[in-house]
Amino acid sequence: MSSLVPFFMIGGFVIFVGIAWYINTYNRFIKYRNQIEEAWSGIDVALKRRFNLIPNLIRAIEGYAKHEAELFGKESSRFTGSADVPDRMTEESRLSNSINGLLALAEDYPDLKASKNFFSLQQTLNEIESDIQNARNRFNGVVRRYNTLTESFPSRYIAGKYNYAKKEYFTLELSTQREMTSVDFSSSSKKSS
Repeated sequence: MSSLVPFFMIGGFVIFVGIAWYINTYNRFIKYRNQIEEAWSGIDVALKRRFNLIPNLIRAIEGYAKHEAELFGKESSRFTGSADVPDRMTEESRLSNSINGLLALAEDYPDLKASKNFFSLQQTLNEIESDIQNARNRFNGVVRRYNTLTESFPSRYIAGKYNYAKKEYFTLELSTQREMTSVDFSSSSKKSS
């Protein structure tokens, strides 16, 4: 009988550790899910601030390029503000491209570009897009930790049991980002050979 006591103690300890691990892992899923929702809220607020800036940009440009401003106004009115990440990425990318086109249009009007009002709006847009980028980085960091937990062994069994599926990262090309011009060195290397 005395040899069974250590066996029960070891067995009890193993069961206790297993239950503690299970509870801890489940709680980590809850924590990451809540952090993802919080981080998404930060992105959503910044995107709404950017969207609310659009009417001011349109008014600033209307006097110089009325037709283009009207087209942009129609494009931005199709915005629905979807809560679904993939749908929202598509909408916001379309909106970013439109804003980028509107800012490029300002290049054709030096008086508009020199306007204090337009410059102020452009600065505000830069600040908002910086906020979007910071919020996106935070969101994607939490999603990375959540996805790692979802796919890791043995926590993936808890993820499967409670339907914790892998989340999608939020990617968005901002309207103030400029593409780097590509440089082709192939023609210069042919001349030197």
